[in-house]
Amino acid sequence: MKTDRILVTHGGGGALTRELIEETIAPIFNSELLNKFEDSSLIPATDRLVMTTDSHVVKPLFFPGGDIGRLSISGTVNDIATSGARPLAISVGLIIEEGFSLEDLKIILKSMKDTADEAEVHIITGDTKVVERGKADGIYINTSAVGLLPEDIHLRPANIEPGDAVLITGPIGNHEAAIIAARNELLPDVKISSDCAPLGGLIKKLIDEVPEVKCARDPTRGGVAATLIEIIESSGFGVELDEKEIPVDDDVKSLCDILGMDPLLMANEGKMLIFVPEDRSNRALEVMRKDKYGKNSRKIGFVTDNKKRLVLRTIYGAKRIITMPMGSQLPRIC
Repeated sequence: MKTDRILVTHGGGGALTRELIEETIAPIFNSELLNKFEDSSLIPATDRLVMTTDSHVVKPLFFPGGDIGRLSISGTVNDIATSGARPLAISVGLIIEEGFSLEDLKIILKSMKDTADEAEVHIITGDTKVVERGKADGIYINTSAVGLLPEDIHLRPANIEPGDAVLITGPIGNHEAAIIAARNELLPDVKISSDCAPLGGLIKKLIDEVPEVKCARDPTRGGVAATLIEIIESSGFGVELDEKEIPVDDDVKSLCDILGMDPLLMANEGKMLIFVPEDRSNRALEVMRKDKYGKNSRKIGFVTDNKKRLVLRTIYGAKRIITMPMGSQLPRIC
């Protein structure tokens, strides 16, 4: 039965389910392990294993700089990369609304495949469910990943200490700003692209060249501020940021001015916060700036002994304390 729309019967486990998997999903992902169509896949491992999972409900599904497919792979791979691990394998769970465009599904799957190839991770297993029309919003995606972590790598908040430098791999707030602009018809002239990208390669290069790296985190929901607060609460120390050193693109600044938003609280999907000893910070910046996803890396602050407190030194020289946001400034950003 040929159709250009997803039907409830595509999720029923019968002939249409197999047709969807064999004729649409499997050919696009093109994975040797996935193509065995087994209920589980064997992962050969010699190092420590790390695992993460992430669910994606972003709206709209397609936005400047990416789509839900690229986002789902990038976000999960980046969570693996924060530990210093190499992503090894990824699973994909699709929850699709009846009536969803088969052509849009193919575009999303192709985006996932391309991003997985870029991240050098294999999609090895998956599951597809279809719900009735009106019971979902197009498509939701869950991705889980495992990675291999060498015995000599230990990136964690407990490692940081006063005097360490805080680095960021590029301008902040672009992803959430892109989603806002894509949703808001009142901002037709705002041209902002999401920073959505897999950062495993950048982190590997950095650790290879600067093994003194102490901690890495991707500032997604809640932005740089929420992520730093989580880190300092775990470490027991504080962080002071220098506002004039924090990179923010002009279009993102303009959007924030219009809407009264703070880029420090805005989600990123292709940035990484790095903690490194001050005397290795310049070398770390050199390495990161050689990567296309780190070419605008900056040192934005340092660790203090001000217990569990995030402080921003403003462009006017004053200092203000930044607290954990109560929630996201915008729902369904990832």
